[in-house]
Parts: sequence; structure tokens; C-alpha cells
Amino acid sequence: MSGPLSGVRVVDLTSMISGPVATMMLADQGADVIKVEALDGDLVRGAGPNRSGITSTFISSNRSKRSLAVDLKTTEGVEVLNRLLSTADVLVQNFRPGTIERMGFGEGAVRTIKADIIYVSISGFGETGPYAHQRVYDPVIQALSGLAAIQADGATGRPKMIRTIIPDKTTAVTAAQAITAALFARERTGEGQHVRLAMLDTMVSYLWPEGMSGLTLVGREVKAARAQLSPDLIFEATDGYITAGAVSNKEWHGMCRALGHPEWTEDERFKTVNDRAVNVNERLALTAAVIATNTSAHWLQLLDAEGVPCAPVLDREGVLTHPQIVASELLSESEHPIAGRIRQPRPAARFDKTPSGIQRHAPGLGEHSIEILRELGFSEASIDSMVTTAVLGTYPLPK
Repeated sequence: MSGPLSGVRVVDLTSMISGPVATMMLADQGADVIKVEALDGDLVRGAGPNRSGITSTFISSNRSKRSLAVDLKTTEGVEVLNRLLSTADVLVQNFRPGTIERMGFGEGAVRTIKADIIYVSISGFGETGPYAHQRVYDPVIQALSGLAAIQADGATGRPKMIRTIIPDKTTAVTAAQAITAALFARERTGEGQHVRLAMLDTMVSYLWPEGMSGLTLVGREVKAARAQLSPDLIFEATDGYITAGAVSNKEWHGMCRALGHPEWTEDERFKTVNDRAVNVNERLALTAAVIATNTSAHWLQLLDAEGVPCAPVLDREGVLTHPQIVASELLSESEHPIAGRIRQPRPAARFDKTPSGIQRHAPGLGEHSIEILRELGFSEASIDSMVTTAVLGTYPLPK
């Protein structure tokens, strides 16, 4: 194992996306993440496109980890987790509030096992309030946080969901950062702490700098910035779609030259950044009309030459072969022992002294159960007994 978190052990009791993606990021950075699953496994193992019983979503949310499958409703299972926690630096769980306590692994109980552990609780709404008891999926957070309203159709005002699970994945990134911050604090103070993170809190904070900027000035609130209800920055050329945006005066003047309309720089509607924001619909309509007259390549070349931020709008397959993606060496293929040939992105952050990377394939359910129990000092007889009595799950199943 290599990476800046090499030597850190994380016990991962999470399922679905927000928790698993957070711990996957830590695992890619070298932490020994042990995914503790029930004998029927994380629900994501069976949800979505799959090959040989393992799904693409699971692979992309749980790589670089080891899997321990154990029945925590048994005395033996509890002993396994207790012993594992005594070796851990971090525990991450995303059960609904109250569940982990009923299981016997609330913060107080865990601290009697490992006093300085970083105890992390990820939830939908936090531990208090009228929604704290509710089950949650990503669309619920999009609705409550204001994200769906921000995406509202400019013509009808109808709220719209983003078609990717932004709250789940943003929570994952926030959790991973918070965990490393807590580990850093422990290095300085010697003390562990409880990190609590709600998806709703994450998304409201995420949206505030721009999406909620109209609510920042108390007493001068605006219902919605006009730009948020305007057409988006996607323009149709004769052979496809591009995006181009000009914020500064320099960029705007460059765009006007590239589009062949230098007179727009003197138009009173577009002279300043604020003018262009107030008259956004007119500005975008004029821009769209010009771009519709020629090809994507034609406009992208002219816009880039003028220093205007721009790019083609790629379909999903186009991402695989775009020259910038290729030059960044972002994607690679490998052989997964269950799923066969797979494609994955490398971790986005690059460390020049402690390189991170995909440490191992996403595990089969219980793939490392026996290995981990041996590391924890369980005897072969105890391990055999737990396998025989279905306390311990292994992959592949013993013959």
C-alpha cells in the first residue's frame, strides 16, 4: 500500500454511495480500508449493470478496499468487530440515527475499545429535527437543499433534478476531507473526535457561494439571480454542441471578435459584467444565433484563439477519447477477477512524494474475511467454526 494515508486503518460500515465513495478516496490514498458487510452484502453489489454478480457502481465506489463479511447479530460477529476496532484509526458509519447504538457500536461503546478513534457519522439530515428519522436518497436532498429549484426550467419555472447524484458524491468528498482533518488534529493533540456530517448540511453549504448568493445580504435578499433562470451556456453549432463563457471584459471582447460582432462591446446592454448579467437572455440569444451558422470546430478554434473559455459538449463515449483526457492519463483498463476487463479513472489528486492510486480491485463479498481474522489473531479453529456456522462469509465460498 502506498499513498499519504499509508498506515491508517479505516473500518467502513457504510453502504450505498456517500460513505463508500468517501472511504474509497481514503483507500486510494493508501489507507487500509476494511469494508465490513452483512452476509448478503452492500445493496449496491446488486444494483445496476453487472457482470458475474458484481456491479459497475460497486466497483467504482469500493475499489482499493478489503471486504469482511460477518453477521454482527451473533456473539462471534460482535467479537470480530470489537477486535477489528481495537486496531482502527477511523470508524465510518452511515446508518440512520440511533441504529448504530442499537447495534452496540455507538461512540461511547467504541471508545471503550479505542479511545482515540476518529468516529464518523454520515446521515441524511443529522441527528435532530423533524426529518432526522427519515430514510433518504439523493433526490430528497436535491429537493430540500434548493438544488432542484436552482435547476428550474427558465420558461416554466418547474424545478428539475440533476441527473447524477451530486448530494451523495459531494457528501463523500466532504467526508473524506473532514476525516483527514480529524486525523491531522489527532496527530497534534492525541485525541480522537466525533465527526458528524449530514447530506442536507453539505449541499446547502455547497450551494451557498453562488447558487444561494442572493440570500447572503440580509435585508437585501433577491428571490433568484436572473442568470439562474436564463438559458444555459450550451450552444448548438451545425454539427453538435459547444459551450463558451465570457465573464471578464477581456473575455467578452474576445468573444465578440471571435463571433464577428465587435460592435457588441459598445452595446449599452453588455458593457460591464453586471450589464451582461442583467441582460443575460438577450446576450445568450445573440450568441446562439451566430454559433448556429457554423461548425463546432470553426467556433472553438476562433474562441480559443481569443482566450475565451470553451469546449465541445461531449457525449459519454466521447469523454474516453478526448485529447485532454488522454493527455492526463486519467483512465486506465485492468482485469478484475470477478468482472473481467474494467475501466476506471485514477484518483484526481496527484501526490509527488507519496503517490496515490488504485491499490486493489473492488472486493468480492467477504473476499478478505479469513485473511483479516488471521491478522487479528483468531485461531484457525475459530475461523473454521465461524465459516461453518455462517457467522463469517467468504468469497469464493468454501467447497
